[in-house]
Amino acid sequence: MRLEVLTDAGAVARAAAAIIAREARAAAAARGRFALAVSGGHTPGAMLRLLADEDLPWAAVHLFQVDERVAPAGNPERNLTQLTECLLQRAPIPPAQIYPMPVDSPDLAVAALEYAATLRTIAGSPPVLDLVHLGLGPDGHTASLVPGDAVLDTTEADVGLTGSYQGRRRMTLTYPALNRARRVLWIVIGEEKAAVLGRLRAGDQTLPCGRIRRGNALILADLAAAPGSPSACAT
Repeated sequence: MRLEVLTDAGAVARAAAAIIAREARAAAAARGRFALAVSGGHTPGAMLRLLADEDLPWAAVHLFQVDERVAPAGNPERNLTQLTECLLQRAPIPPAQIYPMPVDSPDLAVAALEYAATLRTIAGSPPVLDLVHLGLGPDGHTASLVPGDAVLDTTEADVGLTGSYQGRRRMTLTYPALNRARRVLWIVIGEEKAAVLGRLRAGDQTLPCGRIRRGNALILADLAAAPGSPSACAT
């Protein structure tokens, strides 16, 4: 796991967009497609807007969601709402290569199975995503792998459902899917993340975030989230 500390949130967003663009070009050249999964939350909006302006092989991009709240289409709590406003309306990704999580389905269990099947169709069986973008909650959650939820124990399915968390059920990629990814890119911003970032770097597996595979992971953090850290270090 490698940590890079940048001055502020803007610098983190710029670095993240550049890294995703570089990985996209490399994956398209090597395999003819770039399977990317992005998380929601407050942090990635700037990154997504900057990504739309990057030089990507957009025709080769296949875009998945890491997680999504069970809420009506267009609801501001939906990760897809931010994703659409910040990236999908700005970048020429082929619409058929955008895969929103089907959280408006009347049968969420079936919808989770269908999303897992879509992953296999695009990224192989078992599916291997080229890059997964993750955030970090102050309680140690990442994706919608939240403390104490039964979804943490999922070992056979790539997509799972949570109980209610912060007022909403969620659909999420599970550890098996996340830990197969070729690259994991963490974006961590703000002083409220400093303590949990330290525990993540220490490999604390009592936190949901601590069970994500470390060997292919890069953390981009601002100075507030990683005070006192050198500008780049490996852990």
